[in-house]
Amino acid sequence: MATLRRSVVVSILFTVFGGPGIVLVYLPFWITRFHIPAGEHVWQTVIAAALILAGLTPLFDSIRQFIYSGRGTPMPAVPAEHLVVSGLYRYVRNPMYVGVLTAVAGEVVLFWSRDMAIYDVLVVLGFHMFVWLYEEPTLARRHPEDYPRYLHQVPHWLPRLTPWQGPHAQ
Repeated sequence: MATLRRSVVVSILFTVFGGPGIVLVYLPFWITRFHIPAGEHVWQTVIAAALILAGLTPLFDSIRQFIYSGRGTPMPAVPAEHLVVSGLYRYVRNPMYVGVLTAVAGEVVLFWSRDMAIYDVLVVLGFHMFVWLYEEPTLARRHPEDYPRYLHQVPHWLPRLTPWQGPHAQ
């Protein structure tokens, strides 16, 4: 129970003050000061809200999967004990990043900002490089039997149409 509580606390702190919080709140605030341009159309707000909500859903589901299925956290310094291959991870290898990118795209629409669009492209490149240079090699070392199989069955960024039915997938 103490391990579960620790995973929940670390995950919340990481989400608010670490990666997701920085990418979704702190840097967009620095870029836009959360200033919504005058004369924004209702359709922009609706599309932005839909994208942001659609992006937050896989983010929060991924955190839950890391805590309960992986028995750890999404924070690289406190990794999950088990390879997470359940939930949305059965469709795409990086649902947390896909969700964050979707939410940032919603912020681009909401703030109608060229600087936010450039930021979104930089976040895409940063996530891709992080996955390629750190996450994949680390997961291959940590899970030498399961990860290569998962790697070949589940795509990086564009989800499969059907859930992967591999071992430990639920």
